[in-house]
Amino acid sequence: MFARIVEFVPKYDKKDELIKTMKNEVVPILKKQPGFLEVLPLFPETINEKAFTITLWMEKRDAERYERETFPKVENIVKPYLTTPITWKLHQVETTLCEHFVQALAA
Repeated sequence: MFARIVEFVPKYDKKDELIKTMKNEVVPILKKQPGFLEVLPLFPETINEKAFTITLWMEKRDAERYERETFPKVENIVKPYLTTPITWKLHQVETTLCEHFVQALAA
């Protein structure tokens, strides 16, 4: 399993709109992607702090395909709600350390 961790700073006064846009536009796109498992959005409680979105993927190639083929569209959807460019990195999820989470995803 792989995690794609995205960082950005949301416009504080647009946070609710961003969350609504992610729920209504971005999540449906993600759910159509091969190998997509889950999205975990993490938003700061204070102004001008980074937000993180973690997407979980079955295989590294699934995350890379999404990054190459679909992410530019997603980036354009959320860009109006951000104060900084989006950055991201891929990480391997060490599933032996989160067995309950893996079991919940498999259920």
